[in-house]
Amino acid sequence: MKFTLPKWYDLHVHFRQGAPMENYIQAHLDMGCCGVLAMPNTKPPVTHVSGKNTEQYWTIENYLSDLKQAGGEAFDDIIVPLYLTGETSAKMITEGAKDGILRACKYYPPHGTTNSEHGADLNIYMENGVFSAMEEAGLILNIHGEEHGLSGETYFGESSNAEDYFYKNHMPKLVKKFPSLKIVCEHITTKTAADFVNTASDDVVATITPQHLLYTVADLLQGLKYHLYCLPLLKFEKDRNALLEAATDKNNTKFFAGTDSAPHTTKATECGCAAGCYTGGIAPQLYADAFNLNEDNLETFKNFLCLNGPQFYGLDVSKETFTLEKKPSTPVIAGNAIPLHTGLGHDELNWTLNL
Repeated sequence: MKFTLPKWYDLHVHFRQGAPMENYIQAHLDMGCCGVLAMPNTKPPVTHVSGKNTEQYWTIENYLSDLKQAGGEAFDDIIVPLYLTGETSAKMITEGAKDGILRACKYYPPHGTTNSEHGADLNIYMENGVFSAMEEAGLILNIHGEEHGLSGETYFGESSNAEDYFYKNHMPKLVKKFPSLKIVCEHITTKTAADFVNTASDDVVATITPQHLLYTVADLLQGLKYHLYCLPLLKFEKDRNALLEAATDKNNTKFFAGTDSAPHTTKATECGCAAGCYTGGIAPQLYADAFNLNEDNLETFKNFLCLNGPQFYGLDVSKETFTLEKKPSTPVIAGNAIPLHTGLGHDELNWTLNL
């Protein structure tokens, strides 16, 4: 089997910073990416729109320049969301949207994932005019949908978890108060989140990663395969099945690719495991595995990988193509970051990607 597809947008990826960015960007170009949404949780974070970088924060303007200099100039488009903090104001949103640099904003639950300690409680933005300004300007809210500050059974338990809590308690209030706010529920992991997106308006959509379509928390725990450790955590089989059902629905227009690819040169550290699965260079192949890609579901796969995301973000579908062929290939290691498949002990992928 061999399929030709339009080049695609990875609408959630971490390229980090510094010299290694060149390797990570090249890995994305090598897997047929024509554009990206590059996460702003750098050190320091991207919390201002334009102007000079400082020791406390970076700007979208300068991080975009860094990404382009590291090879990102080859992308058709790069979107860098503004990292929302307690200092983000409605005025900053309005002025940033006018110059065209600000196109999206990122909500992180405080201390909920890598470099998220600068985030603030969701209710702050609901009351201080930030979300109102975003709604008025037509900006997109990229939301990491987990409740912060939970522990034990409430954080990850048999009957509920941090994502369930967020989508049951916060998201209904958010969409009710800001019905026209365009929201991407990022890297969803639960049936609760998938059901919420399915029943919400067309202004609410979601990205799904390869690992959350392929694996469950049991795969992570069996042998402590720490290359599968990411945040939000992998969940249970009922959740994986709900994500698969949503992504592979022939009428799906609301769910699309966002890998959350997150390179770590050292995954297991003295203070714990770094959160993030690195899928640079291999994501379309993994998505094809999850879909069990064949002639019958090719159009559905194309919608998920190549069309739904650009349509929501108002991006042009690429006129360039890449091919996926059902034959084994060996993952390429970009610098010191280990691709997920290799980290899990697999020598080969089931699909070969060619440009």
